[in-house]
Amino acid sequence: MTFTDLNLNTPLLKALGDLGYTTPTTIQSRAFPAIMSGRDVMGIAQTGTGKTFAFLLPCLRLWKFTKEKHPQILIVVPTHELVTQVVEEVQKLTAYMNVTVAGVYGGVNIKQHILLVSAGMDVLVATPGRLLDLVLNGSVKLRSIKRLVIDEVDEMLNLGFRPQLIRVFDLLPAKRQNLMFSATLTEDVEGLIHDFFNNPQWIEAAPMGTPLENIEQTYYHIPNFYTKVNMLKLLLAQEEEYKKVLIFTATKKLADLLFDVLDPSFRDQIAVIHSNKSQNYRFNSVNQFSSGKLRILIATDVVARGIDISEVSHVINFDTPEVPENYIHRIGRTGRADRKGIAITFVTEAEKENKERIELLMNSSIQQMPLPDGLPISTLLTEDEKPQMITKNIRVKLPSREASGPAFHEKLEKNKKVNNKIRYSELMRIKYKHPKTRGQKPRGGK
Repeated sequence: MTFTDLNLNTPLLKALGDLGYTTPTTIQSRAFPAIMSGRDVMGIAQTGTGKTFAFLLPCLRLWKFTKEKHPQILIVVPTHELVTQVVEEVQKLTAYMNVTVAGVYGGVNIKQHILLVSAGMDVLVATPGRLLDLVLNGSVKLRSIKRLVIDEVDEMLNLGFRPQLIRVFDLLPAKRQNLMFSATLTEDVEGLIHDFFNNPQWIEAAPMGTPLENIEQTYYHIPNFYTKVNMLKLLLAQEEEYKKVLIFTATKKLADLLFDVLDPSFRDQIAVIHSNKSQNYRFNSVNQFSSGKLRILIATDVVARGIDISEVSHVINFDTPEVPENYIHRIGRTGRADRKGIAITFVTEAEKENKERIELLMNSSIQQMPLPDGLPISTLLTEDEKPQMITKNIRVKLPSREASGPAFHEKLEKNKKVNNKIRYSELMRIKYKHPKTRGQKPRGGK
């Protein structure tokens, strides 16, 4: 099947031709007729399978020109980077169409976005929080929405956007088409479908947990953080082979620490991105990595969800993710567009269970590679790796209340004296055996 076999109009076919696309991916070919039918659709597809075009092509094919300033198509995504990516894809596909698109997200002065949406648009791409801000202040009207697309819904729920999504559902017109795409199917995702979808058609491009066939997966068993760093340096020193390397870490703290120890060896070749970095810095870093100016990019899972970078030669999991599905998302960043990719994972003894859960999800094993000769094995440990001192809690046996007796004891004999105050006249009577007076004062001062 080619794109010409789909019911696409000439402007879309011409745009696809300019982009060099001729054959739809599995999710694209399956989603197109389902969405064109007008039914609600739930699509399960891994990262790198062409999900964005899978919903954009039919939505843009169904779009009709109107003088209405408010959007017909609403696309909700979890991150700033993904907003930018989807906006760019819409612009590419509508090169020969009179379609306007706007992207809004948090972390930017809302006045800029108020001015942007006030000009009107046909397609609005937004993160949930900023979308609600603009709707509630009256800048965006949702009455004209005909199609709602929620992309990366599993990650959106993981980030805590469920209340905002429910509020968006409540504000939308009842007559609309709902499209939801996710890499994994969780109970929360199923709950949203049950509550807000009308008999959706399910489309699954690949079973959840199935690794992409063109990705070679291996792992190294490494004792600690600084030995991982030494191993990483050995791999990255092979510049001819490791041309464009995406390194994943579980936390922002670990990403910064890894950047600090690698930067002296790979200065001007490396950058780090996570949610604490400014948006301009993240954009510049991703653009430089994509263009080849940077060879190494360190990223956390959340930020990397919004990255669409081609020709990544290697994905290196510096840590083994606790959530098995995150491993699938990570390795899906390489091996795209029928190219071969390589995914390498560093596994410590404490991370072996994480690796086993990943293998169970994929129903396949990851090949272990021997550590290279000459790899320095570090004895230096991070604070998290140092053994924790466990202090034994010695419990003192307290006497029972019954054996303790009353709270007060009998006074000693010497303490039984009562300190009664004695008047001076009484003291003199006792001393002299009779009353003692000081005499009468003379009258008149004589």
